[in-house]
Amino acid sequence: MVDKGTKLIHKYLRHDKKFPHVWCPGCGNGIVLGALIRAIDSLGLSKDDIVLASGIGCSGRMPVYVDFNTLHTTHGRTLTFATGIKLVKPHLKVIAIMGDGDSTAIGGNHFIHAARRNLDLTAVIINNMIYGMTGGQHSPTTPYGAFTTTSSFGHIEHDFSISELAACAGASFVARGTVYHVESLDKLIRKAIEKVGFSVVEVISNCHIQYGKRNKMKDPVTMMKWLKEHAVPVEKALQMSKEDMEGKFTIGVLQDVEKPVYTEEYEKIRKQALSSKKRK
Repeated sequence: MVDKGTKLIHKYLRHDKKFPHVWCPGCGNGIVLGALIRAIDSLGLSKDDIVLASGIGCSGRMPVYVDFNTLHTTHGRTLTFATGIKLVKPHLKVIAIMGDGDSTAIGGNHFIHAARRNLDLTAVIINNMIYGMTGGQHSPTTPYGAFTTTSSFGHIEHDFSISELAACAGASFVARGTVYHVESLDKLIRKAIEKVGFSVVEVISNCHIQYGKRNKMKDPVTMMKWLKEHAVPVEKALQMSKEDMEGKFTIGVLQDVEKPVYTEEYEKIRKQALSSKKRK
């Protein structure tokens, strides 16, 4: 008997691609891919109505495997390509998959302004706190004091929160999950895709090869345990003191608001311009 998970693999993954995938054994990217597929399947969306765009990095390989409309773009420019697609084909569900470095370092300005405009896009950002593919350099989310190839004596910069940045910049929907809390992650991604407006799901993931081995977490199981012990649901966090939350982070829906959506406002202006041209 073929189980439901195997059926989904056959339904959504391209069969002409070589497996196993290119990611390291134990990498969280495969978990995120599974969550994304399950979220899309639960919504009953047509594969032809979905665009999955990615940038450069470990997560950039994800569109290779899925049977959607896919785009593998340049470093930090995922959201610029996704914006163009959404404006030309507003009926499509456009999802941008990015890493923490790709989205918030070289792509940081695009990320801020995509949120400010409230574009009708879904951004799934895999945050493993390091540049995994290119050699283990520190990223904007590398914690203070952590060891990387470019901070061999401890990182002296302070990291910023992707989710808080998205919320402050104006995103309609912001959520944070982890690759340990899989059932919750499925639901968060589904909510993000359903939401009309700029939606962000930050996924805290493990990179035991580049980050873990330099920070006393050499295997995926140890890093998964760290995620389990340090993630706190937002509802529970509200009842905890500042001291109890020290070193921990919240997971769940962090922001969900209604506001004008750029793609809808753009369409109004486009129709007004066409109408004005015809009158002339």
